[in-house]
Amino acid sequence: MAAVIDTLPSPVRLQAVAAPGQPEPTPALSQLYRGFEEELLVPLWTQIGSLMPPHPRSKAAPHLWRWERLKQLAAEAGQLVPVGRGGERRAIALANPALGGQPYATPTLWAAIQYLMPGEHAPEHRHTQNAFRFVVEGEGVWTVVNGDAVRMARGDFLPQAGWNWHAHHNAATEPMAWIDGLDIPFAYYTESQFFEHGRDHLSEAECATPERSRSERLWAHPGLRPLSQQADTPATPLLAYRWADTDRALADQLALEDEGHPGVLSPGHAAVRFTHPGTGRDVLPTMRCEMHRVRAGGRTRTWREVGGSVWQVFDGTGSVTVGDKSWRVQRGDLFVVPSWQPFSASCDAQAASLDLFRFGDAPIFEALNQYRLQVDDASA
Repeated sequence: MAAVIDTLPSPVRLQAVAAPGQPEPTPALSQLYRGFEEELLVPLWTQIGSLMPPHPRSKAAPHLWRWERLKQLAAEAGQLVPVGRGGERRAIALANPALGGQPYATPTLWAAIQYLMPGEHAPEHRHTQNAFRFVVEGEGVWTVVNGDAVRMARGDFLPQAGWNWHAHHNAATEPMAWIDGLDIPFAYYTESQFFEHGRDHLSEAECATPERSRSERLWAHPGLRPLSQQADTPATPLLAYRWADTDRALADQLALEDEGHPGVLSPGHAAVRFTHPGTGRDVLPTMRCEMHRVRAGGRTRTWREVGGSVWQVFDGTGSVTVGDKSWRVQRGDLFVVPSWQPFSASCDAQAASLDLFRFGDAPIFEALNQYRLQVDDASA
């Protein structure tokens, strides 16, 4: 029996060009390149400029999404698109304009507005992708993680490690919207993702509306660890970080600055990081989540870092600059800061403050010893 020969054309295309650092174009070189193409080989000398640039060149672009428009479209989807098996969630992802229509905010991060109508339940499932929810306005939804009902309200940050069962139910009389953040693109490109359906309906007990979840009753006591629980877990066991605590921490930093004591990240710029209560590490192994507050008339330093991030304005008005883009921003607006793009923010003088929530992929690069941060002190 004759052997079957693969006749598909090679996707490799090489061209001999006259350029610095390149071999002289000759018929022999062209013939060599045809041989490389046939055997699916790519020589480094034709690719080193793109494979090893002098600094990161993100495929993502700076971009801004207006919250009011997102809410409007999500509300329209609430009237037209049911929640249930198939779509699983009424979640509408941010698609970075430079990523070819993929539903990715950056090459590693997924961000979406999720919208739940009164009385609706989003069915139970689990996935290996790490996730969180951040609430910029509204209340009345409970997320149920492994049977633990967790209240969601404005300013609350709710992390959830991968491969935990979770569902949502809206116990209020009004719709509610929030943002979801996941490492979906990272899991996709590393081909490491798993997904599994759970129950279609939660039990009556799981649809309760407790003020505090079981996770908070165990873990939400500053500096105190329950000895009955494993402390060194990959992700935080605390399922809700409440706005009252975050707000107090930021306000205290700025008050200390007013009193002449250290505490702020830079003049007029307070910041906190959400951390694992048992280890002090990031809440999730692939995502870093923080809240920043810029006082009235203040501004941050300009900085750039390896890894992309997504920001949402929690409150206040001001301006942000990302790379060569600058925008006026207000409550709810979302924007992307690609890897190694300079970023700065300033608060309007008439605003109480500019509060910004951010999440990024820095833990991935720190684990690989590839993280870098550059801060421009001159802009302070």
